[in-house]
Amino acid sequence: MTYQPEDATPATREVLRAARDRYALDDRGDFEDAVRGKIADIPDGRVLNDAGQPTLDLAEFAFLDGTGDGAGDLREPDTVDASLWRQSRLITRAGLFRVVDGIYQVRNTDIAGVTFVVGDDGVIVIDCAAAVEASRQALALLREHVTDKPVVAIIYTHTHVDHYGGVKGLVDPADVASGKVPIIAPGTIASFDKYAIGENVIAGNAMSRRGLYAFNSLLDHGPREAVSAGIGIATSAGATVSYLSPTDPITETGQSRRIAGLTFEFLYAPDTEAPEEMHIWIPELKALTCAENANHSLHNIQTLRGARTRDARNFARYLDETLVRWGDEVEVHFGPHTWPVWGNAAVVDFLESQRDTYKYLHDQALRLANKGYTPLEAAEVIALPDALGRRWSNRGYHGTVHHDVRAVFTKELGMWDGDPVSLHPHPPVESARRWVAAFGADALVAEGRRAFEAGDYRWAVEVLHPVVFGEPDHRGARELQADAYEQLGYQAEGPQWRGIFLTAARELREGVIPARFATASPDSIAAMPVDILFDFAAVHVIGEKAAEVDLRFDVAFTDLDQTWSVRVANGVLNARPGASDGPLTLRGPKPVIAGALVAPGSVEALERAGHLALDGDRGVLETYGSLIDSFDPNFAVVTP
Repeated sequence: MTYQPEDATPATREVLRAARDRYALDDRGDFEDAVRGKIADIPDGRVLNDAGQPTLDLAEFAFLDGTGDGAGDLREPDTVDASLWRQSRLITRAGLFRVVDGIYQVRNTDIAGVTFVVGDDGVIVIDCAAAVEASRQALALLREHVTDKPVVAIIYTHTHVDHYGGVKGLVDPADVASGKVPIIAPGTIASFDKYAIGENVIAGNAMSRRGLYAFNSLLDHGPREAVSAGIGIATSAGATVSYLSPTDPITETGQSRRIAGLTFEFLYAPDTEAPEEMHIWIPELKALTCAENANHSLHNIQTLRGARTRDARNFARYLDETLVRWGDEVEVHFGPHTWPVWGNAAVVDFLESQRDTYKYLHDQALRLANKGYTPLEAAEVIALPDALGRRWSNRGYHGTVHHDVRAVFTKELGMWDGDPVSLHPHPPVESARRWVAAFGADALVAEGRRAFEAGDYRWAVEVLHPVVFGEPDHRGARELQADAYEQLGYQAEGPQWRGIFLTAARELREGVIPARFATASPDSIAAMPVDILFDFAAVHVIGEKAAEVDLRFDVAFTDLDQTWSVRVANGVLNARPGASDGPLTLRGPKPVIAGALVAPGSVEALERAGHLALDGDRGVLETYGSLIDSFDPNFAVVTP
């Protein structure tokens, strides 16, 4: 049967009405800017993969009334926050756009867009979208409507997958390997590889599952499920994620490159929205991008999908440094998500407002921390002043004030919130069983129902949690908690909060929904530096089993002319360059070795196919295989 979410309750409708009254919905400027310079629509409104299946279909967003000019004042339904509805309508304006003469963007065919800078004798690509299919279509649109000049350089602004994942749709890897097309990126090559690959692979299974919740990827599109991803239309489904390592690193502010008759000046901005990030100034065009440090949205200080906590102070510092360097000259700011800002006064105002938003959150969180507040207590009372908070570009379409404040605590003070009761709590299931034993499942469900009927959905999901985890077969508790999560989702302005709550509701009702994508793509695993490859293998080791062995073997990478020695002892896997003359040697190219290390059961087939050779004691491999864990991409989240 087709999934049928419930109606909004009267309490939810009242929350949304009150929120609507606070928003400046008569401000239509963004609707004009979102379509400014439009050259062409997306062919048939779809992006297709090699099998002819859509990785994104704009028809799925028709419920948002994508008129293109913002004139159709389609009021949001009573299951969507008015601010989120507005933002979602804006980011369905998809197509090829002229930013200024020489700069073009394809936007809203993926979670992130592609920017093309057209120089004298070639095209420079700034960021590549997340998927090969989207970037390939973007380049085809440019060639059809603007220029057929070749791509002469790729620039990654930072280490996130939605900015490098489409690279092989834009450039031939052989041209990168030969040096014909450089890939310019922030940080050393080793550092960029480490963060780009490591962040998405080492904890990739957990990140993917959390990301599926946060980015609405397990939901259908519609006013009672997924509306948009906030800073982008949606993640691509069934798409190809690729990776090519940078070849030209930017490691300090002030470095520049002259490409196709244009100057690209760089401001190195590490430890901001990504561990490695940079801003770019093109003086001939008076054009600036601050990558994802300035957006038409508040950004995450701590992502809900899972990543390293960011430094809100650095957002503000580097935005201010950018203003000092280029604020007097800039005439346009373009980013990898959403639409540009035009005119010097508007760009300066936009960047100052973004700067001050991150500074405010950082400073006020630590002011309250120094007064003894816990993260949650601070998050409940900190709100942006109207001068910042009423601006659409500072609304919570990616980060939110609430979880960003808590993230500042995490960044500066660590994981403990300062309350002794939270230092050594029982795990969820043990705690839940104790709650049920102490108060009874029926009483807890009755309190959950009272809270639900009173419109106190936060308390309802909290008080029902012990029953769901302590008595997982209690259907009544699960259904009531799903109902409460659903209303929280309808009320959320932040699309990631909405996605998490609505996905929780659906999985409580229907069970786990199978994963539709993974951050650890084959291409990214194959591109891993060797040390990170062994880190990836190491997190598969079952520690308690590995504590009982002392195992050694060598790995010879035939495509790299490198040999590494591996030792598993004391519950951990360590690897170092150089042979150890161990009892077994695995020989093969790095992509094959990667598969063998994390899925030893595949070795026999790889050996039969001639991809892998084993020299020595095969029993070592059998023992190693018994120590390696596997990860279910569909692990439970809202149930034990």
